[in-house]
Amino acid sequence: MSKPLKVALLGCGVVGTEVVRILTTRADDLAARVGAPLEIAGIAVRRGGRERDIAVDPSLITTDAQALVSRDDLDLVIEVIGGLEPARGLILTALEHGASVVTANKALLAEDGPTLFAAAEKYERDLYFEAAVAGAIPILRPLRESLAGDDVTRVMGIVNGTTNYILDKMDSTGAGFDEALAEAQALGYAEADPTADIEGFDAAAKAALLASLAFHTRVSIADVHREGITDVSATDIASAREMGCVVKSLAICELDEVTDSVSARVYPAMIPLNHPLASVRDAYNAVFVESKAAGQLMFYGRGAGGAPTASAVLGDLVSAARNRLKGVPGVGESSYTQRAVRPMGDAMTRYHVSLDVADKAGVLAAVAHAFSEHDVSIQTVRQEGRGGDAQLVVVTHTATDAALSATVETLRDMDIVREVSSVMRVEGD
Repeated sequence: MSKPLKVALLGCGVVGTEVVRILTTRADDLAARVGAPLEIAGIAVRRGGRERDIAVDPSLITTDAQALVSRDDLDLVIEVIGGLEPARGLILTALEHGASVVTANKALLAEDGPTLFAAAEKYERDLYFEAAVAGAIPILRPLRESLAGDDVTRVMGIVNGTTNYILDKMDSTGAGFDEALAEAQALGYAEADPTADIEGFDAAAKAALLASLAFHTRVSIADVHREGITDVSATDIASAREMGCVVKSLAICELDEVTDSVSARVYPAMIPLNHPLASVRDAYNAVFVESKAAGQLMFYGRGAGGAPTASAVLGDLVSAARNRLKGVPGVGESSYTQRAVRPMGDAMTRYHVSLDVADKAGVLAAVAHAFSEHDVSIQTVRQEGRGGDAQLVVVTHTATDAALSATVETLRDMDIVREVSSVMRVEGD
């Protein structure tokens, strides 16, 4: 067996601790799979002297991450500290000094992936990041390798466990948003500050990575249209149920072959109960992929947590270690298409629109005219309530976001419309 490969770890929190545990308890198995032992050469942490959940040789712990990644004897570096800096500088330094890198840093890759990929190519090292999207679910490698000979046309997924848990509880128990969020925080599914999750930032970063891999073009987080779930109400949940749907926060990446452009967006939407993603409950994740040759594929599993994420990290580590022994890097970035990113206004979908209206003759005709004026075709419409509780519920055929937005503005200016109480997209037909 070859001499040990030296591994440095940046971060020893929930995920990092699990990585260390697997590296130490499964050392013999990993060595057999790689063809050489994996030896922990150092662990960089923010605060030294802290008691940890796993026994670690104190001599391996350092607070000087820069010095650690600057060592020339490292073969592999694992980055699980997150954030943009110092992670970006540390990864670039590690690549420059000859180490391949495994990272779970979706935010950094979605913000400045091209810089990192260019450095990996320059120094002929691997930069792997399976753990950056959907935890233990193998989705990035299938997009990058298994489907490399196919044409992916659409990726739609539930990629944030926190939002899925909240929406699932609102649907299954009738809880309000605040109550469901509090429960998610009590169970550890949501952070004390849940903004990144409930406002869609986390999912948007993942959507950028999925779109980049699926369509062989560079998509950054700035290209992703993002809407959170804070405005989803019990009424929206009930309306979805009446339609035979459920509300999910979806990351959607699409290829438009007519314009040869791509789009990426994150928002809550209704999906039919017979769609595979509708059955994804609790804090689980799932990604639904459509391609020309393979057809429809779905990847499902735990999307977060120390052990699931560590599983993805170790999978990348084994692959990078094998490449290291062979002396060649693996598959790198594929961005040859350089497709344009379509603006959200051009995105096509269906809509569910609820209107509080005056209870008098001619309302339905006036509302229908407003939709027609902006070329938005109505699929169904129903009137509910009487007097001050009168409401129209309109479901459209497919229309652009820009056309629907213009329609809503027209409706808000109409005297007979007291309020546009809800607008939600309908996906997955």
